[in-house]
Amino acid sequence: MKPRHKKMAVIALSVSALAVSVVLVLNAFQSNLVFFFSPSQVAAKEAPVGKSFRVGGLVEEGSLKRHGDGTTMKFAITDTAEVIRVVYTGILPDLFKEGKGVVAQGKMADDGVFYADEVLAKHDENYMPPEAAAALEQAAKAQKTSFTQ
Repeated sequence: MKPRHKKMAVIALSVSALAVSVVLVLNAFQSNLVFFFSPSQVAAKEAPVGKSFRVGGLVEEGSLKRHGDGTTMKFAITDTAEVIRVVYTGILPDLFKEGKGVVAQGKMADDGVFYADEVLAKHDENYMPPEAAAALEQAAKAQKTSFTQ
């Protein structure tokens, strides 16, 4: 093989390796990408069914119910405009309470129930995830404009 052909082969191999690594990195980003939706967006069917995403808002007062197995919980998340029913199996965070901010990650089933794999509660009395705070504010504005009309 001539030196010129060797050089071309090394360049072609390098470009191929770079292309494969770019495809692998983009695939990893795509599979780990988790979007946030408010209960209003979920109710409007903007959230994907069967794919993992996050939903956040306030735990609705009086909605927390424990199943007989002790680890399965049912509760509802609201943004004051819409309510999403959530089922979670596992240990809830210590700061999880009705009327407090929460973000749940999981999948929406065909039956309209959100099955959470992970539940995150707020850190202190003033903290709320920025996405959840923005969603609550937007829902309050939408509710306010619908009352004035």
